[in-house]
Amino acid sequence: MKLIKLDEKKFKKFADKHEQITFHQTKEWADLKKVNNWQAHYIGFEDDKGKIVAGALLLAKELPIIKKKMFYSPRGFLIDYKNKELLKEFTEELKKYAEKEKAIFVKIDPYVEYQERDNDGNVVENGYNNKEVVDNLKDLGYKFFGFNLMQDTLQPRWMHVIEINNRTEEEVQKDMESKTRQILRKNEKSGITTYEITRDELPLFKEIMEHTSDRRDFVDRPLSYYEAMWDNLHDSGILKILIGEINFNTFEENTKNELNEIEKALKDRIYKHDNNLLKMNEKKYNSSNKQDEEAIERLNKQLDKIKDYKKEYGEKKALGTILFLIYGNEVLSLFGGTDDNLMQFQSAYTVHYAGIKYAIDNGYKRYNFYGITGDFNKDNPLYGLYLFKKSFGGKVVELIGEYDLVISKFWYTTYNIAFKLYHKLKAKK
Repeated sequence: MKLIKLDEKKFKKFADKHEQITFHQTKEWADLKKVNNWQAHYIGFEDDKGKIVAGALLLAKELPIIKKKMFYSPRGFLIDYKNKELLKEFTEELKKYAEKEKAIFVKIDPYVEYQERDNDGNVVENGYNNKEVVDNLKDLGYKFFGFNLMQDTLQPRWMHVIEINNRTEEEVQKDMESKTRQILRKNEKSGITTYEITRDELPLFKEIMEHTSDRRDFVDRPLSYYEAMWDNLHDSGILKILIGEINFNTFEENTKNELNEIEKALKDRIYKHDNNLLKMNEKKYNSSNKQDEEAIERLNKQLDKIKDYKKEYGEKKALGTILFLIYGNEVLSLFGGTDDNLMQFQSAYTVHYAGIKYAIDNGYKRYNFYGITGDFNKDNPLYGLYLFKKSFGGKVVELIGEYDLVISKFWYTTYNIAFKLYHKLKAKK
């Protein structure tokens, strides 16, 4: 067998049929990475009959001063990691290729689950596992970075997903917590819907992301990066951005209808009671009246609040957004945000559900909420993010982690020392 360079079309023909394919191994993703000076290498491993049995997208970046390169294969090689002999031969040829290209290491983070877990994050008894894959990589000299619990790797090791696998919308809904279904119904009554934005609306997306970055204390990307994402990923169908929007007129109309129904029911009950047309326990009668009166008071206050919203925002207002990446077997929610001033509407539920429905309607195998923490302790600051995603049903996914294939021990050690020193100096500024 031999390692060969592939053109984009040949690589895509092989990659798109592979069970581990994600958007990370596409020409579009490689083109986006050119923005940050990554250069793409498409390689295939060809058997004696000329069939491609393994492959990888390698992103190369030249390191400053030393004029050497680092290679990164996003979400790892497209290979049967359990076939140790195949993996060994591929690794040996990859080393030769990387050395010729002056690379000092190759980093991978394979899209391979480590062990089966349930929605609570517990390991499933007698469930599947890929511990053999970890052993194979370590035996072949790949440096393993450990089973991290937090989000401190290039790509998340822990994710939360809903397996669709030809299930209907009703079947997927049954796995959701009752509170989640209630919020979705409430949002619908409140006039919250979603729509897909155009490129001209990217500043609106950026504005919402800035709200979120200020609240969560992270540095948001510039608008130019989102424009580059759009230009490289949108037209091929990989990128989709949805906005959750509230229509205050719809919210007002639905509120008035609900108010009218309750007022009518209350009036009708009192009339029948006072005219001896309704036999009802007095305690139950008074309790029902009190509930209706409280609901009427709440809905009137809600109408006043809606009037204030309309004065401040007009008839419609964007509440939140999610950027989806769609490829291979899944619809993936990469990141999103919410307008700080209107978080009470919980639009994230509706936008995520729109993504789930898209996955169901278009035959994708799963919906991926993406990164969570692997520390399920309630004191963990990211525990709330996990609980939100968990409420939709599904399961926790634990991947096998991050690995480096070291090509030059000397330069690899030098690079890591310099990298750590750089970040120490940067932290002191």
